[in-house]
Amino acid sequence: MKKTFLSAEWRKLIMANYTISPKILEPFVPKNTELDLWQGNCYVSLIGFMFLNTAVKGIKIPFHVNFEEVNLRFYVRHKKENEWRRGAVFIKEIVPKSMISLVANTLYGEHYQTLPMSHNWHTEGGKLFVEYCWKNGNWQSLKVEAASDAHEIAEGSEEEFISEHYWGYTRLSPNKTSEYGVEHPRWQIYDVNNYEINTDFGKLYGQQFEFLNRQTPSSVFLAEGSDIIVREGRTL
Repeated sequence: MKKTFLSAEWRKLIMANYTISPKILEPFVPKNTELDLWQGNCYVSLIGFMFLNTAVKGIKIPFHVNFEEVNLRFYVRHKKENEWRRGAVFIKEIVPKSMISLVANTLYGEHYQTLPMSHNWHTEGGKLFVEYCWKNGNWQSLKVEAASDAHEIAEGSEEEFISEHYWGYTRLSPNKTSEYGVEHPRWQIYDVNNYEINTDFGKLYGQQFEFLNRQTPSSVFLAEGSDIIVREGRTL
């Protein structure tokens, strides 16, 4: 088993999921992986959440323990012997800490961007409100109003497909891919009553994603999250 690279909590994950043409994602698919579909549909997800109690190789770095992240990701799979490993590929990850972006981009070939960020969680009138904001010229946001009680994810559901990818893949070059494992228990989710997505996908992620500004998500849900472990990776 690979050593633990990072441990943390991922909490209150807003997941806004869009169906997309596979042709748009093909240039981003890492070598030795293929797009992972659900009921014939290809997805990208805009996800906002909190990193809490973060430690890198067991060390909590001052001012880098608790912070927001917003990312756009899609889903792939890789066959190792007779096992299909289902994972996520990140188009871009936004964080408020420049050191995280520098290390991730320089040493691990990731696609982090540093922007001012904030979040707001509160309960009011028996409802749970969760919001993540980031400033890219103007302030943008991802927020939901959800039921206050979480429940199990249904077997075979879209929510299960989106939330249960336990590998990460990064395109290091046209012929080289990084693979790392992510471990966490099965999450509970909150039903979302209302949501608001205020972002410029084209400006943030590239013009090929600009059409998402006008597309309604196929689903939006809120996952409670849990403790997580990211294992050290390997090169495919």
